[in-house]
Amino acid sequence: MLNSRDFIGCNAPYNEADFVLFGAPFDSTASFRPGSRFAAQEMRTQSVGMETYSPYQDKDMEDLKVFDAGDLQLSIGNTEMALDQVESFTAQILQDRMRPAMVGGEHLVTLGAVRAVYKHYPDLHVIHFDAHADMRDDYLGAALSHATVMRRVWDLLGDGRIYQFGVRSGDRSEFLWGRGRIHTQKFNLAGLEGIAEKLGAKPVYFTFDLDVLDPSVFPGTGNPEAGGACFGEVMDAIKLLSPLNIVGFDIVELSPPYDQSGISTAAACKLLRECLLYFSAPFTK
Repeated sequence: MLNSRDFIGCNAPYNEADFVLFGAPFDSTASFRPGSRFAAQEMRTQSVGMETYSPYQDKDMEDLKVFDAGDLQLSIGNTEMALDQVESFTAQILQDRMRPAMVGGEHLVTLGAVRAVYKHYPDLHVIHFDAHADMRDDYLGAALSHATVMRRVWDLLGDGRIYQFGVRSGDRSEFLWGRGRIHTQKFNLAGLEGIAEKLGAKPVYFTFDLDVLDPSVFPGTGNPEAGGACFGEVMDAIKLLSPLNIVGFDIVELSPPYDQSGISTAAACKLLRECLLYFSAPFTK
């Protein structure tokens, strides 16, 4: 791991932490615009301009126990090795009775984390916010890609345990294949409250692709898709997840080079703060 400035408020000792925050700087399968490998470091840098206190929740990061482990040193040229490194680190966090909070990187890094979480929680369910279905069986012949990540997660979990929201882009075959296998809420985040009630105390991993946001408010991503959610809608949706047994989560696909204004990074920082605060309630280990 690389030494770095902590994300604001994430300076608890490792052995006292509830969450372990870490970066997964990998974007080797980016299909359009790479650059998400720089997200975690840029978010740490910009977080110093943000308050630890959330007026949305009347909670403060200083009251949480989050350890920022820095960025993993991932293999650039070997995708499977990089996923193994993410899986190994996530497994160590779980073994030490803490929860992983990962910042990508491209969306494929989610697979490494989910592999570890699924081994720890065999009844795992996944809630997925994204503009893209990510359900291709391969992309240009590659089975491991940010365009195939949720198909690979399905390979682990099987039918009825993946819930997608905000999806508005994908190949026709992805949508046809997914019918009856996964829950896909196209275009918006409607129905999340009912899914949350259905899941109850089951272990849930939340994967948050930031391109679910409309590019008018979040242009700094590799594959922007018009027609997305506004910031307030996403905040309301994350609040609906707070009663769930969130055993880990990630935030992926911020690509700072495509928004020199820093607005996208600022939004990602606030959303990470709010996720950590909302999910800080006790969970079933």
